[in-house]
Amino acid sequence: MFSPYRKLFAVPGALRFSIAGSIARLPISMTLLSITFVIVHVKHSYTLAGTVATGAALISTVFSPTWSRYADRLGQRKVLRYTIPFYIAFDLIFLIAISHHAPTYVWMTAIFLAEVFLPNVGGLTRRRWLWVLNEDRVMINTAYSYEALMDEIIFIIGPLVATSAATFISPAAGMIMGFSFMAVGTTLFISQRSTEPAPFKKDESGKHGFVLAMPVVQAVFFPFIFIGAFFSSTNLTVVGYAQQHHDAPYTGLVLAIWAAGSGVAAIFNGSIKWKLKDASRFRINLGAILVLSIPFFFIHSMVALAIALFLSGIGVAPLIVAGYNVAEKSVPAEKVTETLSWVIAGLSLGGALPGTLTGHIIDSQGASKAFVVPMACLLLANLATLPYLRTWRRISDH
Repeated sequence: MFSPYRKLFAVPGALRFSIAGSIARLPISMTLLSITFVIVHVKHSYTLAGTVATGAALISTVFSPTWSRYADRLGQRKVLRYTIPFYIAFDLIFLIAISHHAPTYVWMTAIFLAEVFLPNVGGLTRRRWLWVLNEDRVMINTAYSYEALMDEIIFIIGPLVATSAATFISPAAGMIMGFSFMAVGTTLFISQRSTEPAPFKKDESGKHGFVLAMPVVQAVFFPFIFIGAFFSSTNLTVVGYAQQHHDAPYTGLVLAIWAAGSGVAAIFNGSIKWKLKDASRFRINLGAILVLSIPFFFIHSMVALAIALFLSGIGVAPLIVAGYNVAEKSVPAEKVTETLSWVIAGLSLGGALPGTLTGHIIDSQGASKAFVVPMACLLLANLATLPYLRTWRRISDH
């Protein structure tokens, strides 16, 4: 079962850039959770925390694909050297401003500006895999599954670190640790010069146009919006449930169990030579994750919550990997990083949508009632495929 992974790791320099990329994107599992802890600690409002997360995700959705496009044109090293220092600086300004009770618009502006300078390191890492694997589709599926596994490990470690730091040190400690991981990871990532994809020249003809205008990319992007909404609403609901039941120290643990379910699925997904087309797997997994998440309606304790999250997590990695494969194969090589970034941006955009609603339900009716939001998001994700049935049939036949 592990032979595809041994072959993958034998590619010169591949494991080094992947580990560096994983360290660099560790903060994605820490920052929004840490921001929630900070805002709730200072302002005592999940609604406000959800609203800020909404704005931050929207801004990231707009700017992240732009940095990916520049990474293809100028090189990943140049883009990361420019953006990461600004991202860290504005996040630090946010922490200083909110801890000194500055006006809301001051610290909110700082966190929004930070998101302007946040590139998608996950997309850059997957672009490197395409470069070093030279379009070997079987190995690319293994690489994407491996990166999905690394994402889940990130979402196991990150929430544990952020929650422990917020509980035992200070609410801001999780963000500060995240900055440290990002600084170290991006430094190591850009130092891997031998595996950096060569920049593409700007396409002056405009032949390929705007990637999001392509129906195949839209067919993945729009369902991913609601999958992102599912992720963020589940995260916020879990935080609220744990705090309202006086089990806040266990927040990171149950979120880690959710990620562990997806991690297990990622290992198996990457070891299988699939005969089923990526498009078919995407739609099947989209329905499966809805069914696997039904136990959310029966939560009555932290143990039950952990079990429900693990079952739900089993459907995550195979779905994400299939979505990446469908989108990436539908565009020319010089558009791949931007396309992957748009797909991931769909998750971020979706993450912005339910924050205020979820926070309001938690504040007014309790966290147990708020699990209806992630379930509604999964239903909408499945419905979002319906306008593209002809597109899904076409790509399933090729």
